[in-house]
Amino acid sequence: MTFTSIITNPRERTRFFRFAAVGIFGAVVDFGTFNLLTNFVGLSAVWASVFSFIAAIISNFTWNRYWTYPDSRSKPLGRQLFQFSFVSILGLLIRVPIIALLEPLFNRIFTDLAFLPVGFITAEFLANNLALAVAVIVVMFWNFFINRYWTYGDVE
Repeated sequence: MTFTSIITNPRERTRFFRFAAVGIFGAVVDFGTFNLLTNFVGLSAVWASVFSFIAAIISNFTWNRYWTYPDSRSKPLGRQLFQFSFVSILGLLIRVPIIALLEPLFNRIFTDLAFLPVGFITAEFLANNLALAVAVIVVMFWNFFINRYWTYGDVE
């Protein structure tokens, strides 16, 4: 499978859009959990991103297995969950350093802006969410291509 086949093959295009829809829902789970943990529980951005990532993995695996790739169930559930989780954990190893590096930088930038804070929108809130957004975009591409070739490689 190549990027061109996603564009030209209707079946692959449908899978891509479903994977993207699952990813959007997973991002809602991710960001929602992240913000609950940072704003109400008081966890650091890095630790909150780990837990929110795990919640998103569970959601994304379930939706991808049963909706995006229903024809991929020739693999045993446990094996496929392991593969999906392994790819996601490698994605987490990409994600955490991105957040750890960008969050303090963004926090300094937003702290210097005179119009902040406005309500709950503080420099820390903006920095945390922007760092998470950058990390999510980077890891999304990793997850899509590796999972399509390995985890869901049994579909035509």
